[in-house]
Amino acid sequence: MKTTINSGSIGWESPSNIALIKYWGKKGNQLPCNPSISMSLKNSLSRTLLHYEPKTKENALRFLFEGKRQVLFEQRICKFFESLSDQFNFLNDYQFSISSENTFPHSAGIASSASAMSSLALCLCSMEEEISGKQLSSDDFYKKASLVARLGSGSASRSVYGGFVAWGESPSFSKSSDEYAASFSQYIHPVFQDFQDAILLVSSKQKEVSSSVGHELMKNHPYAMARFSQANVHFERMLGVLRSGDLNDFIQIMENEALSLHGLMMNSTPSYTLLEPNTLELIERIRSFRSSNNIPVGFTLDAGPNIHLMYPKSVGEKVLPFIESQLSHFLEDGRFIMDEKGDGPRKIKI
Repeated sequence: MKTTINSGSIGWESPSNIALIKYWGKKGNQLPCNPSISMSLKNSLSRTLLHYEPKTKENALRFLFEGKRQVLFEQRICKFFESLSDQFNFLNDYQFSISSENTFPHSAGIASSASAMSSLALCLCSMEEEISGKQLSSDDFYKKASLVARLGSGSASRSVYGGFVAWGESPSFSKSSDEYAASFSQYIHPVFQDFQDAILLVSSKQKEVSSSVGHELMKNHPYAMARFSQANVHFERMLGVLRSGDLNDFIQIMENEALSLHGLMMNSTPSYTLLEPNTLELIERIRSFRSSNNIPVGFTLDAGPNIHLMYPKSVGEKVLPFIESQLSHFLEDGRFIMDEKGDGPRKIKI
């Protein structure tokens, strides 16, 4: 593709997502060992601004996070850009100034790499359209952005879409692919349209093991094949549950997935225990509240101690007092973040 050398600025905001069916273990070039399903959030966003101009110096990339230069992440993005030569053959002709900020606090149990890398991927796809003068169809644009985001962070592939999103090839979903994610939102039952996520902050400490290290642990894990088989079964069941609106099955599968993830880490070599005593106390209280009041509220966790409390908006007036009265004193400074299903990324007017 012949490019017109010019300069410009682009901005995108993109959400974090919470996985309901967990992606844990990868193969090849950032490809998943099992399919996953997530819900994109509404309020937990990364906003990324990218300015590009013709290259005039060797050090051709500068990255600021919330106004401060981040040299380590700068190096990560440089390697990321180098890996994208097959996707964008113009990158070496430009120098970049990138600034990013999050609407959520660091170490809050919210996947910042998903929102950050998806917003950056969307900026690059928009840049390609600007300098080439050619626009992709909306479907092709988001597919490419999802693929590019995946190369930066696997779960970022799902943040390119709003609502409920599947990633990973499966015969259960004809649009599914290992290369990019696909929206499942057009198939979901109305009960999931306004689903809520209260993020309970047990600890803001930096997690003991990065997701990249965690994925590597699956390569020699004694239960790896059983896990991938389980995930495929859960994936197919969750697609059915999202269509039917069966909240009991939704909660059972979601919670089993969360605890399977942590069980895998505890059984790995080396072993990691990321749950904290207060996490376990919260889980027992959530289960007791659900059973005693017949209210469809369930939990999931990422690779850390913080809990995502999931429930339909219709029961929110009962869940919020429960959080405040029975859960908040087990949280760090009583903190929790209210979020919900979101509609996906948005281009920022500059």
